[in-house]
Parts: sequence; structure tokens; C-alpha cells
Amino acid sequence: MAKKCPKCRSDNPDTATFCADCGTQLPSLRDIEVTETMATPKKELTTGSTFAGRYQIIEELGRGGMGKVYKALDAEVDEKIALKLIKPEIAADKKTIERFRNELKFARKIRHKNVCQMYDLGTAEGAYFITMEYIAGEDLKKLIRKMGFLSPGQAISIAKQVCDGLVEAHKLGVVHRDLKPQNIMVDEGGDARIMDFGVARSIEGKSITGAGVMIGTPDYMSPEQVDGKDIDRRSDLYSLGVILYEMVTGQTPFEGDTPFTIGVKHKSEMPKNPKELNAQIPDNLSRVILRCLEKDKENRYQSASEMRSELNNIEKGIPTTERIVPEKKPLTSREITVQVSMKKLFIPASIVVAIAIVAVLIWQFLPRKSEVSLSNGKPSLAIMYFENNTGDPNLDHWRKALSELLTADLSQSKYLSVMSGDKLYNILDNLNLLDAQSYSSEDLEKVGSRGGVENIVRGSFAKAGDNFRINIMLRKVKTGELIGSERVEGRGGEGMFTMVDELTKRIKENFKLSADEISSDLDEEVGKITTSSPEAYKYYSEGRRYHTIGENRKSIELMERAIAIDPQFAMAYRSIAVSYNNLFLLAERKKYMEKA
Repeated sequence: MAKKCPKCRSDNPDTATFCADCGTQLPSLRDIEVTETMATPKKELTTGSTFAGRYQIIEELGRGGMGKVYKALDAEVDEKIALKLIKPEIAADKKTIERFRNELKFARKIRHKNVCQMYDLGTAEGAYFITMEYIAGEDLKKLIRKMGFLSPGQAISIAKQVCDGLVEAHKLGVVHRDLKPQNIMVDEGGDARIMDFGVARSIEGKSITGAGVMIGTPDYMSPEQVDGKDIDRRSDLYSLGVILYEMVTGQTPFEGDTPFTIGVKHKSEMPKNPKELNAQIPDNLSRVILRCLEKDKENRYQSASEMRSELNNIEKGIPTTERIVPEKKPLTSREITVQVSMKKLFIPASIVVAIAIVAVLIWQFLPRKSEVSLSNGKPSLAIMYFENNTGDPNLDHWRKALSELLTADLSQSKYLSVMSGDKLYNILDNLNLLDAQSYSSEDLEKVGSRGGVENIVRGSFAKAGDNFRINIMLRKVKTGELIGSERVEGRGGEGMFTMVDELTKRIKENFKLSADEISSDLDEEVGKITTSSPEAYKYYSEGRRYHTIGENRKSIELMERAIAIDPQFAMAYRSIAVSYNNLFLLAERKKYMEKA
């Protein structure tokens, strides 16, 4: 049996006493056997498992040099967090762990909207891990790869926000030391967030990294980092200059076959003017980038605030349509810039709705900035996700699908105000009720209060053979008073759409709408305003789920499958347009919005 060095993790003969690579004393075979039996370090976590007695693993988010990152629910505080499981070979180095522990003391003090909040360093089940704020979005590196390069306005908008985060960190005496596009997230609200201050250190504190030790990523390192010399806030500004260069040209200023080659170029080679690679870059922005990339840090910007001020002046001369990240713009939907909610494009597949009617509907359902209540004198309601009482988890997609179908059907009414599916999703997400299989009276009251609705519809479905039974109850939010309950039965598949249409009619009757009002109400069959194909709707529903967690490419793929089944599925076209918008591919967005 080979002996593994506890420090460098290299294999040694079982007779060796010291490591041949680093000279560390090796444990005896007996010690190794006992240690490995008692505490085998975890290398990965599985979805659905609980780690450290409190973190329920939701999914793997990615992996990097330090280890894998997971989205998890912290059961102690009932909040989603990101958990980084450190690789065993890194965690085995006590000096590395001590460095993380020491530097985290400083990193967790940084509290700013453009910085991901660091929480803690812990150990459990033989592994070390770091917890931090969970941010739904996409890292800047992936964004650059997808787009090729960003417009000057887009790049400046992101760089300004990074400067804002650095101003706060530097004020507290913390340097990032590994600033790169992979460590900058663009969240669902369009804000840039700096990640991984866990490897930061205090400028003023005593470094335990050791002189001459190089920390960082070669493509984005300052010359002083390459040399392993002392660094300060101006090193972060050099890295930000490299990032800006890459945002506007699609490539880094220095490339090479090895980290050493790239490092040498950072120290000795002058970068090509970015304007030579992209003629659309303003001269003053090129000057900002090249100043950041000065070899001598005395010639760079001396503070992030100074650099931000310069970027701000340049931005004033750039059209606002070029900027992807609007400043301080609150969003009530995860669909970042599209202003028309889902129910506005429920276009019948078999008929052409008169343009005037469509215009009225779109105006009626445009989101209002100061919306508090949906009522406007009409009965208002929200349709909760349904309970799956079939015992078959493969039918769970109908929980949300029935809610959305019923919402779509009822939203046509000119006598009712119905909470949109997007708004319900956001409220349930904020209340941590997205995965709830049932709702308490208190849950329903919170949803009603936050959504500004007076009534709640909750329902369930069961199955016997090929037949489905759907039950609903309509209640007053404040009093819990039962207004009515309904049950419909029918076959699965396309029969589900027929049952939704029947429930729509009965809900209107429960609100005491007259026969004349019901007959005159705008009420196309739900299969026409959405899709008559259960399979297409299943792909649509799954695509919506991926869209809400920021996986726009996967969402587009699933929506295209839905459209392949039903080419008249307007909502699927619209969702594709929204996903392309979030990927900043505006030409594609326009094409699919036109199809919708």
C-alpha cells in the first residue's frame, strides 16, 4: 500500500518515512489505516442529502480549483446559501486552512450590494467547507463567451459596479487578489457581484501566505503578483483592467501556452491597444484600460473610486440602450427587461384575435410600478400550486401546470383580477414555499397579503387508472371563509385542459357572475390560449423551471421541443424571447417576440 503525503498528497513507497517530494514526515501504515477508516474526507455531496446536520443540498452549481460549489438550504435559518466543499488535498494543508480562516475574518466584514457576502469556514464529516451568500445568475466569463464581447456601455456598467464593491473592500483594508470574470456574477436583477473574497487578505494584517508565494490566476495577475511581491488595492485595479480589456475585445491582453509564459508577458510586454481589436471602443475607454495595465502601480489609478469616476464620465457619452445593467432598477420578475407578463401573449392557436382586443388586454395586464392590490373593484384571486395526491412523483409537473393553466384561463376575464404566475412564483420563493407540498392557513394569508389579493384558490389532484379527479377550494384570505368548493373528473392527457375550462366556469359562478356576464366574458378554451398538447406543456413547464434558476440555454432547448410539438404555442415563443434577452442576444429576442 502506497503512503500518501498529508501535505502535498503525492504517493510514496510504503517503506518511506519522509515524502520524496516535500520532505514531510509520513505516518505509519497503521496510522493511515485507522485515519482513513475513521474519517474519509467527502469529495462530493449528493442532491437531496443533508451535510453537517443543517445544509440540505439542492444542486451542484459548479466546480473550480478549490472544490465543488453547491446550492443548499440552511435548515437552521431557512435560507438558501452557497456551500463550497474544499478538495481534500487542499484541506489537508493546515497552513492553507489557517490562511482561509484568518482571511475570512476580514472578508466577512465586507457588506455591499456588489459583493457576495461570505459567511463561515467549517468542518464536518472529514471535510472543510465555506458557506456564502447564494446568488442566482451567470458569471461574467460565461457571458463573454456567449456574446463574443460586450459593447462599451455594457462593459462600463459592469466595471463601475465592480469598482463600487472594491471601494468598500479596500476601505476595510481587504484586497481580493484573484479578481477575474469567473469571480464576477451578474445576478438575476442585473447587478454585478464580486465573489470569492475568501482568498483575500488584510492589507494591514500580517500575511501568513509567506514571501515569494504567488496567489492568483495568471491571465489576470498584476506584475507584482507574478513576482510574489507585496500587493495592495492597485493590484486589484490591474486585474479589473484585464477584465475590462476582455469584456470589450473578447480576449485577454496576454496569452501563452503556460502560466509562466503569461506571467512573463505581464511583467515585460506592453499590451496591444484594445481599440486595435475593436474599433468601436471610445478612445477615452482605451486610455482607462491601458492605465490600469501599467507595469508600475504608481502609474495606475490609485483607488477604485478614482477609476469609477473616470468610467462614469465616459458613460455619459454612451447611449443608455447600450447598457445591460440599469442602475438601482428594482425588478419584480425574474425575467429581467421584458415588461409584458405571461398572460399577455395567450394568443389562440386557431383564431386571430382582433388587434384592438389584444391592445386592450396588453394594456390591462401591464405591471404597475406601485401596484399594491390587484382588485381595482373586481374580485381578486391567486391560484396556488396544486397538491399531488396520486403518490406518483412523475406527475409533480401538474402541480404548477394546473395553477398556470387555471391562471391563464381566468386571466382572460374582464370581471376578475388574477395574480400572474410569475408574481406567485416570486412570492413563494421569498417565503421558501416553492417546494412545499401543502400550505397552512398562515402560508395562504401571507401569499394573499403580499400579492394584494382577497381570495385564494387551493387545489389537489388524484388519479384512479386513467381518470383524474381535481378538487379546488376558494377561500377568503383574511377570514378563511369558504366561498365554494368544486370537483371535476376526466381522463388524463388532453382531458386535463377540458377540466381546467370547466373549473374556470365554476369559479366565475362562485363569484356570482351572472349567466349573461359569463357568456359575454372573453373566454377562449385554455388549450387554444396555451397549447392543447400535454407533452408540449410539460416541456414548457420544465423550461420555465430552468429559466427561473438562470439556466437560459437549457430553457430555450426545452421550449424549442415544446414548439416542435405545437408550432402555435405563443407562450413558448415568448419565453424563448425572454431567455435570449437575458443572454443579451437582442436580435434573437426580437425574432421570437414577433413569432409570439
